[in-house]
Amino acid sequence: MTVRLFAAAREAAGRARCTVEAADVAGALTEACRVLGPGFTEVLAGSRVWLNGDEPARGEATPLADGDELAVLPPVSGGSLPPG
Repeated sequence: MTVRLFAAAREAAGRARCTVEAADVAGALTEACRVLGPGFTEVLAGSRVWLNGDEPARGEATPLADGDELAVLPPVSGGSLPPG
């Protein structure tokens, strides 16, 4: 299955995606942390994880199927208000 990485997760991992094999979301995230390293693991702790564009129905216990895609979405910050 594919794990897609956005924003700070992509920066920490040094790439936009990785492929892992796992039976459930928890296993996929554990394997992604092993492959992508401690910087990614740190970012993951504060991120949301979506499965095929939605929150996983059973959280990290949600089973995975062939072709599934996890997205790691760190909090977004920045931006500014237009001048007053």
